[in-house]
Amino acid sequence: MLASELSELAEEEERRKKRAPWGVIALVLLTGLALIRNGSGEFDVGPPQPASAAAPDSRATPDTVPAAAPASLPFSAVDRVRIPAIQVDAPVMPVGLDANGWVGAPPPEDPNLAGWFTGAVSPGEKGTAVVVGHVDNTKGPAVFYGLGALKKGNRVEILRKDGKTAVFEIYGVEVFEKSNFPGDRVYGSKGTPELRVITCGGGFSKQNGYDGNVVAFARLTTVA
Repeated sequence: MLASELSELAEEEERRKKRAPWGVIALVLLTGLALIRNGSGEFDVGPPQPASAAAPDSRATPDTVPAAAPASLPFSAVDRVRIPAIQVDAPVMPVGLDANGWVGAPPPEDPNLAGWFTGAVSPGEKGTAVVVGHVDNTKGPAVFYGLGALKKGNRVEILRKDGKTAVFEIYGVEVFEKSNFPGDRVYGSKGTPELRVITCGGGFSKQNGYDGNVVAFARLTTVA
């Protein structure tokens, strides 16, 4: 085996060791994302909330779930996220855990910036990748303000640093209470490349901020 290949394998093994298992991510989100603390919620009309019809079908069978999916991709950092249905076209920065154990979020001052959680897989790899973003800031709506309006069949395009675009199809959108966040359901690997796009949502109070997370569930359908 070439030295370069051995080096790549070593780097990949090191990345895997640094990844948080879904249970750790779920524990963090039970106490809320950093972006939840930063959401203002102080507008006359709040962000759209997912319709009941947009929830993932819990009755799905092998006949209703696509059998063929693109092969998983190798690791790559993320460049941009595009969600045409809600006019999202934003750069993506890596985020991890902050000093207090919260999932980091992009600076709230930049409303058009998303974050890729590096403690999980990269979008397109086998497993569940996670992209987060603010719903609003003190000046108005932010990058994922419209996330709750997504419908099944809408697509999410993740432009990767390796030049490939991983295209995911939404198969469900739900809002979950922070105090009852279903980490196993949201983050558990299905054995294929999946994506979760997350922002804050639900009810809002000045004392506690938003009381929930809007989660868009998506699966890889195309690689360009």
